[in-house]
Amino acid sequence: MNEPKYKRVLLKISGEALAGDAHRGLDFDVIGSVCDVIKQCVKAGVQVGIVVGGGNFWRGVKDGSGHMERTRADHMGMLATVINCLALADCLEQREVEVRVQTAIEMNRIAEPYIRGKAIRHLEKGRVVIFGCGTGNPFFSTDTGAVLRAVEINADAILLAKNIDGVYSADPNLDPAAVKYDTITYDEVLSKHLAVMDSTATSLSMDNHMPIIVFALKEPENIFRVVMGEKLGTIVKEEK
Repeated sequence: MNEPKYKRVLLKISGEALAGDAHRGLDFDVIGSVCDVIKQCVKAGVQVGIVVGGGNFWRGVKDGSGHMERTRADHMGMLATVINCLALADCLEQREVEVRVQTAIEMNRIAEPYIRGKAIRHLEKGRVVIFGCGTGNPFFSTDTGAVLRAVEINADAILLAKNIDGVYSADPNLDPAAVKYDTITYDEVLSKHLAVMDSTATSLSMDNHMPIIVFALKEPENIFRVVMGEKLGTIVKEEK
């Protein structure tokens, strides 16, 4: 078997992706298929960290807007991510994959507190580490949390698994003339206001030279194909 292109990755999965066609809650068929591929990556020697969003249960900036104070709404979103972390952890353990959940806000009865050195040690031992609660701070998205953790654990790349198969010049669902990019720079993403990550996450990636590979999670096998070096989706990096 060919050697993986990326030895250590940070996989970012949206909460909505884990909900499947229902768009809310958890679809265990979807989660199971994702975990099957993560196991495949681990068997190939890839060290996998995961950040998962919480939008299948609650999005602070969207669901709480106009109804409650933003900080509290964001804290609710952080708790939503932990539900998804625990679901992923359980599905991985059912597949005999060692896993640890670490949260940016301490909740010692159900997860480890996030400690960088400990997370890296888990990865080196072949354990999957799932990071919950985003950055642990309000006003920051889980995309920013994913970039932060990727930089902290010295990941080779961020794998951004979305409901769309790459970065387009416009929303392809609304504009049939939208063009898909094979590669694009951070500056172009920011200047063209493209919906890859929010601007804070994109800027943090740019400042730390962290490549982002955007691809569709509809076929979970894409995760393995990307880590093995197959060209899928769009790569966001410094230069084309």
